[in-house]
Amino acid sequence: MKDRLIPFVIILFSLSYTFGQETEGDDTLRFVFEPDSLFLHVGETGEVKVKLIDANGDLAQSPFLIYGQPRRSLEATPRISDSTGSATVKIKPHKPGNLKLRVRSVSVKREDRIYGSAKVEVPKPKLDRIVFQNVESEYFSGSSFQLKTIVYDEADLVRKDVTVSLSSSDINIATVNQFGIVRTIKSGKVNIMATVGELSSSTTIKVVKNPVRSISISTATDKIRTGDVLQVSAQTFDRRRQVIPNAPIQYSYMGKAEYGIGLPASGQITPDGRFVAETEGMYKITASANGFSASKSIQVSPRNVDKEVELVGHGLISNVYTSDLWIWPGIGKHIGKDFAVTGTWGANGEAYFWDVTDPENMVIIDTITVDARTVNDVKISEDGRVGVISREGASNRKNGFVILDVSDPYHVKITAEFNDDMTGGVHNVFIYDDHVYAVNNGRKYDMINIEDPSNPFRVGVYELSTPGHSIHDVWVEDGIAYSSNWADGVHAVDVGGLKFSEKNRRKVQFNPLLMRAGKGSPSNPVPLANMADPNGHNHAAFPFKSQSTDKFYIVAGDEWFPWRYPGKPRPYQPRGGFHFLDFTDIDNPKEEAVYTITEAGSHNHWIKGDTLYAAYYNGGLRIVDISGDLLGDLYRQGREIAFFMTGHPEGHIPNSPNVWGTIPYKGNIFFTDMYSGLYCVRLVEKDNRNSTP
Repeated sequence: MKDRLIPFVIILFSLSYTFGQETEGDDTLRFVFEPDSLFLHVGETGEVKVKLIDANGDLAQSPFLIYGQPRRSLEATPRISDSTGSATVKIKPHKPGNLKLRVRSVSVKREDRIYGSAKVEVPKPKLDRIVFQNVESEYFSGSSFQLKTIVYDEADLVRKDVTVSLSSSDINIATVNQFGIVRTIKSGKVNIMATVGELSSSTTIKVVKNPVRSISISTATDKIRTGDVLQVSAQTFDRRRQVIPNAPIQYSYMGKAEYGIGLPASGQITPDGRFVAETEGMYKITASANGFSASKSIQVSPRNVDKEVELVGHGLISNVYTSDLWIWPGIGKHIGKDFAVTGTWGANGEAYFWDVTDPENMVIIDTITVDARTVNDVKISEDGRVGVISREGASNRKNGFVILDVSDPYHVKITAEFNDDMTGGVHNVFIYDDHVYAVNNGRKYDMINIEDPSNPFRVGVYELSTPGHSIHDVWVEDGIAYSSNWADGVHAVDVGGLKFSEKNRRKVQFNPLLMRAGKGSPSNPVPLANMADPNGHNHAAFPFKSQSTDKFYIVAGDEWFPWRYPGKPRPYQPRGGFHFLDFTDIDNPKEEAVYTITEAGSHNHWIKGDTLYAAYYNGGLRIVDISGDLLGDLYRQGREIAFFMTGHPEGHIPNSPNVWGTIPYKGNIFFTDMYSGLYCVRLVEKDNRNSTP
């Protein structure tokens, strides 16, 4: 009986191993890991031999990509195997958990990719210390504040998986609850104790008599629109009516929305007194200190920025998926004309060139076909002479980008290819100052000199050093490269930052990054500032210099696909939004606002003036007012000017919106839809439908 169980056990092990590989695509290929699992502590190193083999057990003679999962948790070196399909991978965990060493083959077709993974079990390090944050030298009695703690383990990692218990040594002086809210009662000194298991720490706070005997409140106006940020000012006074500059003030609001059914008004007020409303109605704003309070009523009216979108023209592409676009004015004998280029995704390596001079009758005038499955990105130089298209899924796996002569868009010519060290594919490109910035292999961007477009050569590389780092996009403006790096967020890098002169005085003063730039170049990229993405979805970034304020933002867009459909192509259901990161103080950037549609997913975006043009995948094209100070949820504040839902009965996937990218140009808005091609629309007033610039 015991012997009969052995084959069954072997079968179970075999099935378990197969599912562990997560193999998809061509089932004649598979990954082999030696060993197939590891146990490591944080900071330790291990080694795994990985092979991509065929049905005969021979190396597949094809490279594969190597990465850790989750992002920023597992460092893996090298990031790509040799051309035979073999790699000895050194791994180093930076976080505890059930991690994975993941691999993916480089294939011509995306659906033919082979995936594999090996488990890396990393135990949680022992807790080391509790650190109190934001402790002031003294506090007034009769006030409250949140006392925050951070727990570190022996690997110096912040541990958010533990619960800190807080207690007061004298509840007659101050109390503290489970959320860290300390309420001071009377003068004296008190110890606040923090405990996690056997680990403990304490801090002493000093409570002094509260001199506040009255408070006043004021605002610049008592009438605002939804989305307007109103600064509330409050002052506290002692019994002699002397101002107390450091007294803690708490702000709150209440209101009634003008819905007609008595629902509460919705808004937000920050600890520093900035108020913004999402719904129209009457609000009461209150400032409180030491039991004294003062209030003021604020009338909030609708923002009323909405317009309508009018379809100007549509160039249907139904045989393949459409990717990104670029629009530019003609040069030489084509001055006065306007042109566009669009890429293709999961197709035959085609890029279409369009005459869009008459947007009502856009027409394809030339097609360039390269060795690729996907031409994901397309860019044209500022002088209108050079084009660059990215390549993924080349038949010989020599992916890279292709340089084009587009001076005559009716007869585009291939000038050169650049494939060196780009086996994993170039996903996005940007042209700036005779250089191509090419995002490749999913982990870095290279700077390629194209002063002579027929002789491109690499001059620099920018790659993060964080574990498991990856990158999706790069955008260059005024000599600063803004890269989007998933969990590592946005990074601003000096690659030849615009230097101060009388000619560009305002531009330099308007962008605080430029005040620090000037030492970098394409061959010497110098990091300036960054901000991580806690959700790990950072997909695209666009610098935004507000025309109506002195603030400088980097607007970061998400990309996230929580649901996918296997088998027959069906519309995806992505999610995500756009995050407004205030980089006015580049050493302390902070997220101030978000624009998100909960039932749809964001992709690429463009900002012109104080308007956001958002390609929102299944949410269509969205146009958003981003004037003035920004705070909170812009969608709920009525800042959306208009939207346009695409979909065509003859689309690659019929009657489904999937907007990819957008560019405002000469009073019109051009954009691509993945399922149905190139569109041109314009904003019109609701009453008389006159076009607006």
